[in-house]
Amino acid sequence: MALQTPTSLSKPTATSAESPAVLLCLSHLRWNFVFQRPQHLLTRAAKTHTVLYVEEPVYEKISRPAMRTAEPAPGLRVLTPVLPEGTSAPQAIHMQRALLNSTLAAINYDRLVLWYYTPMALPFSDHLEYDVCVYDCMDELSAFKNAPRELVQMERLLMQRADVVFTGGQSIYEAKRRLHKSIYPFPSSIDVAHFHKARKPASDPADQAEIPHPRVGFAGVIDERLDVALLAATAARMPDVQFVMIGPVVKIDPADLPRLPNIHWLGGKTYSELPAYMSNWDMGWMPFALNDATRYISPTKTPEFLAAGLPVVSTAIVDVVRSYGAQGLVQIADAEDMEEKIREGLGNPKDLLRKSVDAYLANMSWDKTWSAMSSHLSRVSRPHVETTLRVGA
Repeated sequence: MALQTPTSLSKPTATSAESPAVLLCLSHLRWNFVFQRPQHLLTRAAKTHTVLYVEEPVYEKISRPAMRTAEPAPGLRVLTPVLPEGTSAPQAIHMQRALLNSTLAAINYDRLVLWYYTPMALPFSDHLEYDVCVYDCMDELSAFKNAPRELVQMERLLMQRADVVFTGGQSIYEAKRRLHKSIYPFPSSIDVAHFHKARKPASDPADQAEIPHPRVGFAGVIDERLDVALLAATAARMPDVQFVMIGPVVKIDPADLPRLPNIHWLGGKTYSELPAYMSNWDMGWMPFALNDATRYISPTKTPEFLAAGLPVVSTAIVDVVRSYGAQGLVQIADAEDMEEKIREGLGNPKDLLRKSVDAYLANMSWDKTWSAMSSHLSRVSRPHVETTLRVGA
């Protein structure tokens, strides 16, 4: 399918002092998948910007491409390119570029912030004129299962294009800090008030109500980062303890998940539902595998479990060990002593570390993170040297 696509797009001339700033986010994550870093930051950005969140395309039985739109929050639009089934990769690039051009041409704005979560969006967005370009590198995507082979090259180009680079944790910052002159670490933060709800008694959700206690819970994406062998072995050694697993299963076969009477796979839950589940747990745990995909992660669930008032045990994820293990807020365990650490945590009062936890979390919030990021954006000055990306035909 042929599309005539402009090779470049200039900012529309503002006709009013009231023209808003536009933040155009290009992401590999579906907005409605899991409420995590992008959602926390961009709902805050929407208070001062018109936020356009562009997802990866979907392919359907249609004759011509279209842009599907949703508005999950004031000032924020989620845009999903819908492309015809059978579209080739080069055609998909040109179609997405045309859809993006049409979307921006319909908006009056005086400032454009490009905000990338994936370097793979460059081929259809590299032509845009912008005021600030941000790469929020929340994960080492090249280490994830099924990562595109071009991703490393695309990231190098994005690093050249970006005015500012943020990282999702300290470890990934240290790995990339020599690649950009303006790079800053922003580890996972926390909406304390939301998870404090879990410290109060709450009705047990229906799919959890019949599960006996004690309960050890996990909430997050279930993929190659989860150590399923450790989960199975720990559950087998502790038949009196129930392991509640919440989250969508992706990139791994659900048939490969361990099926024991005391392991309960409850599927994905909304962000608003999580406190009710956690309120009825006795402990949170993070049985992450120690592999390339977890080397640089800074799990959002660490401060969330702590804010919920749960004792937490985790495998030795570097950022968890350095930030929380060193403070005595999270117990670090491996296959040899996981049972011991879990039983120790279950044997202590749930509020044993509450004073220390609250003191540690007092200086953390997504509001503060967004405010600090905004300060970096405001210091970006022009002129900007453009980076040209060649797109194959």
